[in-house]
Amino acid sequence: MKISNIFLDRDGTIIQDTHYLCDPDKIVFIPGAIEAMREMNQSGLNIFLVTNQSGIGRGFLSSEQHHLVQERLASMLCHQGIELTDSLFCPHKPGDKCSCRKPDPGMWTRLSETHGLSPQESVIVGDKESDILFGYNCGFKATILTLTGYGVKSLRDLGIKQKQGPWFEPGSQMPYPTAVARDIYSAWNWIKQRLIDAH
Repeated sequence: MKISNIFLDRDGTIIQDTHYLCDPDKIVFIPGAIEAMREMNQSGLNIFLVTNQSGIGRGFLSSEQHHLVQERLASMLCHQGIELTDSLFCPHKPGDKCSCRKPDPGMWTRLSETHGLSPQESVIVGDKESDILFGYNCGFKATILTLTGYGVKSLRDLGIKQKQGPWFEPGSQMPYPTAVARDIYSAWNWIKQRLIDAH
């Protein structure tokens, strides 16, 4: 089955994690993110942004500030020829018992119903264990952990030894990611080689 949908985390995956980002002027793309996302679009893939924003629930930023950041991000991507199919965020704190905070599948449920998506045609790329577990909980074809953002810490927390190279595959043990990639562009190259060009 072909891959049609790429789910991306935001902070630490496509832009620098600045800890509760509330200023659109502080958006900084992680090297390779623009190139990767442009190639995803050019390959006909849908790009979905799914992000936990507990800073809203914690009172560190308002929903309005978050939306201003998102609008600027979408504008910057559009200027680079990149279009997001859709994006969702969870504003809740851990412990709020919502269904939308990753790793719970609430954002997937909403997007899959809206866009008619299949989990086996979907992949997630993110820098945290919650992103990987989100992919598992949704039944995605593959989950990829990047070593940007919190990726190195996440790797340690999962008990996975880092290996050299643009990516490696740690195995199938839960909750291991399908692959670990140096950054989003390396993750995209893994997706192309393992899930697109291989078919």
